[in-house]
Amino acid sequence: MKVFKSLTVPGLVAVLGLIATPALSAPTKYPLTLDNCGAKVTVARAPARAIGLGQNSAEIMLLLGLEDKMAGTAFWPSKVLPQLAEANAKVKLLSVEFPTFESILAQNPDFVAAALPSLIGPTSKVAKREDFDKVGVPSYISPSTCLSTEKVKDQYGSRDQLWNMDLLYKEIDELSQIFDVADRGQALIADFKKREAALRANASKDGKQLSYVFWFSSQSPSADAYLGGKNAASGFIADLLGGKNAITAEAEWPTLGWESIIAANPDVIVVANLDRNRWELDKPEAKIKFLNSDPAVSQMPAVKNKAIVVMDGQAMNPTIRTIYGAEQVAEQLKALGLIK
Repeated sequence: MKVFKSLTVPGLVAVLGLIATPALSAPTKYPLTLDNCGAKVTVARAPARAIGLGQNSAEIMLLLGLEDKMAGTAFWPSKVLPQLAEANAKVKLLSVEFPTFESILAQNPDFVAAALPSLIGPTSKVAKREDFDKVGVPSYISPSTCLSTEKVKDQYGSRDQLWNMDLLYKEIDELSQIFDVADRGQALIADFKKREAALRANASKDGKQLSYVFWFSSQSPSADAYLGGKNAASGFIADLLGGKNAITAEAEWPTLGWESIIAANPDVIVVANLDRNRWELDKPEAKIKFLNSDPAVSQMPAVKNKAIVVMDGQAMNPTIRTIYGAEQVAEQLKALGLIK
């Protein structure tokens, strides 16, 4: 089993080439006010000392060529895209985990973009949105992660409709407007749309709709597994490849015991590769070893058929990594002879 340690981004050079073309979009008119996750966000001018809280927010800014406008980043489940490593090296890393509110303010930020509600939200360990309002710093939260917590009482909430790339395109478009680089945003969106269309052309070899389980991680082999929910980015990847998520929970990150996972009987098990190394089972090698050695789990048809593939864990979040993760899964499924 080949373990993918990093993502490849074949179209990134082409995107950057498009970015270099003459401007086509109108420049941003300030002050700019946007509706964002139930709040009005007003930006007086293009930010010059932005903070990217969470990998997705940081990587979008880097893909937009904004490293010189960034004062810091934090919270990285995976290493930065290799093609962005040089640009990212110019930006101060506050922490690979949750930063403190004080460490953010110490960078004298003029804008903060957050990828998750756990980074800016009602129960955040970092800060609430009103904390940034009090110090006059506009904050923006990824539209993909603004979810209701009424049904599922955790900070990640639940999703009653399948996530799709439109929310990501909205995020890229709005961030590019905030920084007055709308053309770069449109070039990036065009590249993702091309990739999305190419993936939808895939189909299983026998016409069967494959079912998937997306295993993010577990604290231990005996603990419940964190899985990608039915309507989360994982469900989108399954749908993109002509299949379905075997997990039917609407929670963004349901936790299930292995008896329930065995009962779901997926055709394919997708295991996450995480660079954070918080738990031993963050490692794909550890997950695969467990799947093949546990007396009950090893009897699952997907395990017996060696239908286990590795994907970047960040792609299980609704992020720019999701399409790249789907490409990883598709490549391995083709090698296994499961899709054309």
